[in-house]
Amino acid sequence: MTVNVLVVDDESLARTRLCSLLSDCTQPDAHVVGQAGNAVQAVEFLQHHEVDVVLLDIHMPGMDGLSLVQTLRTLPNPPAVVFITAYAEHAVQAFELEAADYLTKPVRLERLQTALQKIERLPKVNRGVALDSSEEVLVIQERGRTERLPVKQVIYLKAELKYVTVRTAQRSYILEGALAELESRYPSRFIRIHRNALVARRSVRALKKHQDPEEGDGWAVRLDGIDEVLFVSRRQLAGVRALISG
Repeated sequence: MTVNVLVVDDESLARTRLCSLLSDCTQPDAHVVGQAGNAVQAVEFLQHHEVDVVLLDIHMPGMDGLSLVQTLRTLPNPPAVVFITAYAEHAVQAFELEAADYLTKPVRLERLQTALQKIERLPKVNRGVALDSSEEVLVIQERGRTERLPVKQVIYLKAELKYVTVRTAQRSYILEGALAELESRYPSRFIRIHRNALVARRSVRALKKHQDPEEGDGWAVRLDGIDEVLFVSRRQLAGVRALISG
């Protein structure tokens, strides 16, 4: 399959390098159908050509890449968007705008191919920039990549120093942030079981007697999807019992 690509960047050398990388993409094949040096040129091109994905710089004169995405939403068949930028701090906002991926310069061929493969797997009608998304997600940044993790997949959140461990049935992630903020953002999804832990309400399976090396004798919850048990503080015990009995 061939993925039709529009490259948008105000620096001609950056566009040339991206086009060169795209010519080396074979899984899937990438076909550069056009280039644009600014947002106005990009919109004009997209009004007359069919494009699967826009590789989009963020910092450009005039309308920047983040603002351009808002405009793309008004097109009849908006393309998927992959942000390519030297500035990693915009990743969260980019994913809030439903970008398919976010690559930092200098772009590596393998990461570019991964982004294109992600788009290739999407049904064509679902590739475009979403008008709205009701799915709650956590934006995870680690090892130079950014990932949208659906909150419904999270089994527990545990505070570790200034980070939060995010546990799913498949693996653990590290999220920079505060547990209290996550608790206030998703009160219907998580219940606090300890000063350092929130668990998904839907995942709580049982309450059992437990001896913890730091906490001593007490109670712990068993959770669907993992073998690990989490200690429940005395202060939160009544709430957990009410959840299980309810």
